[in-house]
Amino acid sequence: MADPRGFMNTPRQVAQRRPVEERVHDWNEVYPGTPGQAVLPIISKQAGRCMDCGIPFCHSGCPLGNLIPEWNDMIWRDDWRGALDRLHATNNFPEFTGRLCPAPCETSCVVGINRDPVTIKNIEVAIIDRAWDDRRVTAETPAWHTGRTVAVVGSGPAGLAAAQQLTRAGHTVVVYERADAIGGLMRYGIPEFKMEKKVLDRRLKQMRLEGTVFKAGVNIGVDITGEELLERFDAVVLAIGATVARDLPVTGRELAGIHQAMEFLPQANRVALGQEVPEQISAHGKDVVIIGGGDTGADCLGTSLRQGARSITQLEIMPEPPHTRPDNQPWPTYPMTYRVSSAHEEGGERVYSVSTTEFSGDESGNVTGLNLNEVRMVDGRFEVVPGSERFLPAQLVLLAMGFTGPQREGLVEQLGVELDQRGNIARDGAFATSVDRVFVCGDAGRGQSLIVWAIAEGRSCANGVDAFLQGGSRLPKPIRPTDRPLTV
Repeated sequence: MADPRGFMNTPRQVAQRRPVEERVHDWNEVYPGTPGQAVLPIISKQAGRCMDCGIPFCHSGCPLGNLIPEWNDMIWRDDWRGALDRLHATNNFPEFTGRLCPAPCETSCVVGINRDPVTIKNIEVAIIDRAWDDRRVTAETPAWHTGRTVAVVGSGPAGLAAAQQLTRAGHTVVVYERADAIGGLMRYGIPEFKMEKKVLDRRLKQMRLEGTVFKAGVNIGVDITGEELLERFDAVVLAIGATVARDLPVTGRELAGIHQAMEFLPQANRVALGQEVPEQISAHGKDVVIIGGGDTGADCLGTSLRQGARSITQLEIMPEPPHTRPDNQPWPTYPMTYRVSSAHEEGGERVYSVSTTEFSGDESGNVTGLNLNEVRMVDGRFEVVPGSERFLPAQLVLLAMGFTGPQREGLVEQLGVELDQRGNIARDGAFATSVDRVFVCGDAGRGQSLIVWAIAEGRSCANGVDAFLQGGSRLPKPIRPTDRPLTV
């Protein structure tokens, strides 16, 4: 145990972000330097708050099964090298999760039963950011090559985790990405202010040095058919994500100025990276309405603020969550509570318990606003509150209502893999699909979920592929490979 009285004597402190008035004028991460550098002055005492409890529920709260008490103790004892080894033992990309994960480990922390939980996410990112600064993250090349080949379709966190594990097992791995650069949604879907792309690029460099081959700008299912892919490779991993966005089929949906979030965010990311985007969708000088109250909606909010929107309103059909853990979501479950992201600190208005009924437009076919009603839950269904209709002006509407599953046209149809009742690609406990030699991981098989689940599934899928190719796997044993998180 680190500090036997730390959890009683040391208050919880988190990394301080840059002032709002400063950060909304640039695209850099919201922390001074990196998140890990921002928390360094307080990290030892915060790690000392860990109880090293007899049953560490943070292990079960984390889909990766991160060895949290172990690296907390090492940081308290100033053993940064040992902490990095324990962190990498379960997580290929802690710099991603340390920035983007909502930290279900913290809501299952035993200290959190009657005190503020340990700042696990801050400690995690401090370990990995310092390791990169000290050049202690190096390529891990395989001792020998198996002669087996694997194609990974999709370069998001699930595909990258599967690819790195399989490369280290000695297989020849090729990662295909239809966008012009590797990274999936981490490349063009996650704004720079949440994770600068140099964080992604340095990890991709490590993977290239280990032997993973990346091919961007290749649309599998079009440029290479599913049949051709199976002819070229011994196994195929589908990590194509859940990219079919949920739409809002109401009157006026066809008006110009109404866009899916994943039409808006990638363009903004490209511009932030210095690329030219003809006829960019921009929030500059506009009243912006974001429909959807999740992380993607918050990304749209922070992006719209930096583009100079006149006003921003974020709509959510669910009621405002409580500010403390509700009784029906007891510890150690992940509670649905009111959360304030960095973007919410910066501006905008959040409106709860409302539903959009119609979009209005001008004579030129451009959106000018929307009608909405307040709603309430009655017998498990939303009902409109009589007399609550009102008009909200908007020249830009962004739909951030989540995703319904993987794209079926093209590769999925060509391979003929079976789908489950939710429309995701069906798989067994080894992540094998109904088609021989084809595996699936991440959102494509799980449904829309968290980045930490994507990495966990990629690692577990790699184990299944390795066992299939070699009659047994030398990779780490999967951790709860087919469990679904309670709140996702």
